[in-house]
Amino acid sequence: MSALTVSKEEEKRLKGLGFLNNRGTDEFSARVITVNGKVTAAQHRCMADAAEKFGNGKLAYTTRLSVEIPGIPYEKVDEFQAFIAKEGLMTGGTGAKVRPVVSCKGTTCQYGLLDSYGISEEIFHRFYEGYRQVGLPHKFKIAVGGCPNNCVKPNLNDVGIIGQRIPQEDLDKCKGCKKCAIEAACPNKVAKVVDGKLHIDEEACRHCGRCVGKCPFDSIPDGTYGYKIYVGGRWGKKVAKGKALGKVFTTKEEALDVIEKAILLFKEQGEKGERFAETIDRIGFENVEKQLLADDILARKEKILAEA
Repeated sequence: MSALTVSKEEEKRLKGLGFLNNRGTDEFSARVITVNGKVTAAQHRCMADAAEKFGNGKLAYTTRLSVEIPGIPYEKVDEFQAFIAKEGLMTGGTGAKVRPVVSCKGTTCQYGLLDSYGISEEIFHRFYEGYRQVGLPHKFKIAVGGCPNNCVKPNLNDVGIIGQRIPQEDLDKCKGCKKCAIEAACPNKVAKVVDGKLHIDEEACRHCGRCVGKCPFDSIPDGTYGYKIYVGGRWGKKVAKGKALGKVFTTKEEALDVIEKAILLFKEQGEKGERFAETIDRIGFENVEKQLLADDILARKEKILAEA
C-alpha cells in the first residue's frame, strides 16, 4: 500500500468526478452511475472487466444504487473513464448537487402503482443530468417508490414520490356483508362495515389500492392513480422524516414540476451547508408547501439558475 501523494486539491477535483480516495493510498473507488439501479448485461460485464483491469477485481454497491469499483491507481483514472464510456457508463454522484435517483421495482412488482422505472429515468435525465452543473446548498436526493410499502423509503429523501391508488367508492352498492371482502383485503385495517355500510377512514387510508375490485357488488369498482410527494426527509447523522404535501397529484407532469420547484426553492432560499430539511424547518413547511403548489418559482427559474 503506497503512501498518499495526491494533493488535496487534486483529490477534491477527483471527488467531484466521482473518484473517492481509498484511505492511506493513491488508489480510488470509482462511483459508476446507474439509472435507478438498472444496468444492461453488457454494462455489467464492462464494469466487471474494468474492476479486473484497473481495480482490485471487486465491485461494491451503494445505498443510492450506484456501483463503486475500488483500487484504481491515480494514474489510471482517465483510462478507466474512457474504458467504461464504451458502454455509456460514467462516474459522478458526488457534491452539493442533485444526486442519482433511487427507485424501487414498482414497474414489475405486483404491488406497484406506477411505472417507477419510467418516472425515475425521466427524473434522472431531467434533474440529475439536466441540473448537473447547478450548485446547491447541499446534496439533494430523490427517490421513487411504487406503492405505500415504502421499500426504498422515499420519505427519507429530500423529495420522495410514492405511488397511490385512491379508492373510488360507490357505497350505494354496499350490502353490508358480515364478511366484507373489502375489510378482509385492507392491509391497514382502515375499511370496516359500520351500521351496515362500508366505512373507510380517509385519514388513515394509505391508498395502496388493494381494496379495488374486491367487492363482489362493486362497492369499490376502481381507483384513481396518483403521486404522493414528501419533502424534507433525510438519513444519516441527523434524521428527519419528510412531510407529505396536502395534494395527491394525478399526472406525472405535475409531480415532475413539483420536484423542479423544490430544487429551485432549495437553491434560491437554502443556506450553504444546510440540507433541504433544515431549509424547510427554518422558513416553515406551510410556506414551502404554498410555494410548491404554486408556479411563481418556475417563473423565476432563469433568474435563480443564473445566480452563483
